Amino acid sequence: MLRLKMPASCANMPRHERGEGPMRDFDWNDVRYFLAVVRTGTLTLAARRLGSDHTTVGRRLSALEASLGAKLIDRGPTGCTPTAQGERFLADAEALESVATRAQERIAGSDVALSGTVRIGTPDGFGSFFLAPRIMTFCDRHPELEVQIVAMPRVFSLSKREADLAIGLTRPAEGRLVSRKLTDYSLRLYAARRYLEASPPIRCRSDLAGHHFVSYIDDLIFSPELDYMPQISRDASARLQSSNLIAQMQATIAGAGLCVLPCFMVDGDPRLVAVLPEEVVLTRSFWLVVHADQRHLARIRSAAEFILAAARTDQSLLNP
Repeated sequence: MLRLKMPASCANMPRHERGEGPMRDFDWNDVRYFLAVVRTGTLTLAARRLGSDHTTVGRRLSALEASLGAKLIDRGPTGCTPTAQGERFLADAEALESVATRAQERIAGSDVALSGTVRIGTPDGFGSFFLAPRIMTFCDRHPELEVQIVAMPRVFSLSKREADLAIGLTRPAEGRLVSRKLTDYSLRLYAARRYLEASPPIRCRSDLAGHHFVSYIDDLIFSPELDYMPQISRDASARLQSSNLIAQMQATIAGAGLCVLPCFMVDGDPRLVAVLPEEVVLTRSFWLVVHADQRHLARIRSAAEFILAAARTDQSLLNP
């Protein structure tokens, strides 16, 4: 069992903050429980993430606080929040986590099969239509590795370990994050054949004003890159809105109206037709982001390399 001495940030606390008991070594596994509680906000969610129960999480957290002689977490009826001491300890705890994980992988050696879990946070369209059909190749290469795709329309916090690596629409400007451009991708305006057959013809942009649109809910757009409507038509308004891109696509297929969709989602689908394909073309970018403390971990590095290679291989689909 790995046991670690008290970090300097806690050792330098005033005695009235860290308690009067004798300083003791603490168990690294207790630190894992502390990190899970901070990142999830409740003992129950932390237990679920660790495959444990909330009683055990509470007991291990109390053991860590006793060994450090400091109260790290305030437990309230609505959740758990770190105290001032807990906030100071958090940076050390995350550093310990990174060191322990790297040491484990280095000792195991590069010839040992990858194991553990890789959680990939991605926008719903990219995760469902591009990554999911291709990720099985990566899973076959590493059968002992558990791969999780979290395909949701949101920004993922890597500092809170909501994901091990993330696909974003913009390059992050803050935080200890390492990013690189994954790919550009193209979007066009699409509609179902039956909608076009039953609606006034569209020969130029000015004809768009009288048509129904399917788009995002304005106050739920999680990235300004997704605010397409002003670029399509100043006079257009969305009759049907959804925060989920796949829901928008399904509504468009059902004949609800016109919708801006990534070309890689529509490729080869005979139910949708590009509208003004030469005139209405948008370009956006995907960025691959990892936390600086985790970028050298073999399982995360391998997943990132696979996604980069897949984007290069299918560049004609992403950016036709």
